[in-house]
Formats: sequence, C-alpha cells, structure tokens
Amino acid sequence: MPVNLPVPVAADLFAVAGVRIGVTEAGVRKANRKDLTVFLLDEGASVAGVFTQNRYCAAPVQVCREHLAAGQSIRAMVINTGNANAGTGAAGLANARKTCEALAQALGVSAQQVLPFSTGVIMEELPVGRIVAGLPAAIAAAKADNWALAAEGIMTTDTQPKAYSRQLQVGGKTVHITGISKGAGMIRPNMATMLGYLATDAAIAPELLQDLVKELADGSFNRVTIDGDTSTNDSFVLVATHQAGNAAITNWDSADAQALKAALQDVARLLAQAIVRDGEGATKFITVQIDGGKTEAECRLAAYAIAHSPLVKTAFFASDPNLGRILVAVGYAGIADLDQTKIDLYLDDVHVVVDGGRNPLTRKKTASV
Repeated sequence: MPVNLPVPVAADLFAVAGVRIGVTEAGVRKANRKDLTVFLLDEGASVAGVFTQNRYCAAPVQVCREHLAAGQSIRAMVINTGNANAGTGAAGLANARKTCEALAQALGVSAQQVLPFSTGVIMEELPVGRIVAGLPAAIAAAKADNWALAAEGIMTTDTQPKAYSRQLQVGGKTVHITGISKGAGMIRPNMATMLGYLATDAAIAPELLQDLVKELADGSFNRVTIDGDTSTNDSFVLVATHQAGNAAITNWDSADAQALKAALQDVARLLAQAIVRDGEGATKFITVQIDGGKTEAECRLAAYAIAHSPLVKTAFFASDPNLGRILVAVGYAGIADLDQTKIDLYLDDVHVVVDGGRNPLTRKKTASV
C-alpha cells in the first residue's frame, strides 16, 4: 500500500489549454489494460525535457533527444507501457521511429515533431504493430480533461496513479499547471524508472524552458531514492502552451515569475514524492534535510549518503533508533574537510546528537523512527 498517498480526483485536475490527451488499450503486453497514451499539443507550444543519466539508455530516450535537438516544434507525444524498448539495439531505434512516423502521419506533422516514450519490461522487442494499430483510437479519445486517465495509462508496477494541479494568477491572468508521473522501482537521483509530464498554459519564453525543466527536476525527481538504481527510460518533460494570455515570462526577476516557478516546482516535487510513497516495498516516507553545509553540493552529498544507505533504511523500516548508522553515512559521504565535532542530528524535533555525540538530555528518551 502507498504511504499516505491519496488517489487523484479527476475533477481536481485542471485542463491546460493547448493540450489534449487520449488513452486507449493497445494490448502492448496485457489485454484489457490502458497502455497507450497520446498528448496532442497545439501549434506554438514549447517543449523541453531531461532524461536518464544512465549511459545504457532506451531507444525512445535516444529518439527524444534527437527530435528535441532538431529544433522543430513538438506537436505530439506517444507513451506506451508494458514494454520499455530498452536493450533492443537497432531494431528498437527503428521501432521508436516507426511509432513517431505513424503518429506524425495521422496528425499531418513531421516525425521529428513527435516524442516517443516507453516503460515496462527491458530487452523485449517493442510490439510496434499493436501500438500503431492503437493510435487512431487514442487520437479519437483525446480530450483536454483526460489527465486522470493519462496518469492511469502510464502506470507499470505503480499501485495507483499520480497527478497534481495548481492554479494561480500571473499578470492578472489565470494560469493552470497539471502534471502526472509514474514510477515505483529502480528509483534514485540521476533520474529514476519514471516518466513525468508537466504542462502549463502560461506564456514562458521558449529559451527559458530547458534550464527551467532541469531546475525543476533537480529540485524534485533528482532528490528521491527508493532502491538506489538508475534506470534506462527516465524522462521528465515540461510543456508551455502560451495560451493563458499573460505577458510572456522572459526572466525570473518579477514576483509573478517567481510565483509561477514556485508553483511548477511544487507540482514537480509532489509528483516525485508520490513515486517514493508508492515505492515497491515502501512502508515509510522519510525526508532528509541537511542544513549548515559549506555549499549546496556538500549538503547533497550528505543527504544522498544517508538516503542510499541500506543500514539506514533497515533502521527506519524496523523503527530502530540506531543513530550511528546515520552518522556513519555522513562520514563516508565524501566531504573531505568534515568536522565531526560540529554535527547535530534531529529525528523530527528530537535533538539526538550534539557536537558529534549523543545528546545526554535525550539519552533516556525513546527516539522512534
């Protein structure tokens, strides 16, 4: 069961002007399962993405990178579950491109204007014929308010869909943000076995989008871990349709621009946390917060060392207040000039370590984890 993760309510998810989504059953791996999703984007939308840092990356990741680098406006995305199209060599690349070509032909656009995504079993040939055959039904089903269905349609080993929305005023105009994600296993920073799609109707200068999507990922999906593995298909895509009517955001100096970025980051963070809460075998959701480091990078080293440690995880799983495991992880985090006499440690609001040693005031208290 997910850890304190509510199921999304379709009525709570805002449509994003310029985005229509269609979901169907293509029989990619199992019958009677929603497994093929298309995003149809109006002309003028801007798209940016970040992908797995695993050098052994799946065919759709390679094709997505190629198509984004080509510089044409992206008009559609196609996502299949049940098959990752990873470890499939030249045939896998050809099948990813066939999928793009088929959707492009149906929409009257270029194949380079389509981004393909796959998730599921690795090292099995993509059943491209079933996917192509399912595209007309997915296109016909496309609606602006299909976000909840899309969140369900991209699931693999997830136990429930993951979706969030926000609405705010930017320059006197109402702006909508909606996102979905999937993932439950092979989860760690750099990214994870996850797909994430975040869309807004705000007008944001296209040249800002790539740096923005990286910043959003670094503050969310790149700060989670379940089992410490980095997968082959991970993708996080940001779409701005420019249809809200606000004056285009050309920098992040204004209060409105900062509010928009904060709202986008909030949705990305919730989507990332939902993946952890629904992690395979997860029974607890833990936040690691590091303060007082010399640099942000140094704080990340300590946080990742704690979060990745199998011994720390087993301590939390068993609710065993074995504080030494946390301190040991900080010690091997790679901080060369670490001064252990200046380490303080809190479990929630209980101050358990002072100046690198156990706080004598909490010695007789039970520090539950």
